[in-house]
Amino acid sequence: MKLRYTFRAAAELDEVLAYIEERSPTGARHVQARIQTIVNLLLRHPHAGQLTSNGRLRRMVASPYPYLIFYEATEDTIAIHGVRHAARRPE
Repeated sequence: MKLRYTFRAAAELDEVLAYIEERSPTGARHVQARIQTIVNLLLRHPHAGQLTSNGRLRRMVASPYPYLIFYEATEDTIAIHGVRHAARRPE
C-alpha cells in the first residue's frame, strides 16, 4: 500500500504542527507521533475510517487529540486529503 499527501494536506499538517510547536514543542511531537500512528494504521486497514458525506473520503480522529485526518483509500494507495482541528468548520 502506497501513501501520499496532497499538497493541501501536507500544508495543513505543517500548519497544525507549527502552531502547536510555538506553544509546546513536546506537544507537537506527541501530536505528530499520533498522526503517524493513525496513518500507519490506515496503511494496514484502509477502510478503518468513517465515510464522510462526500462518499469517497473517509476520516479518522487522532484521539486523544482533536485532529481529523481526511483520506481516500483505493486498492493500492492511501491519499491524505486533509488534516485539521475538529473545531474548525469545513471549507
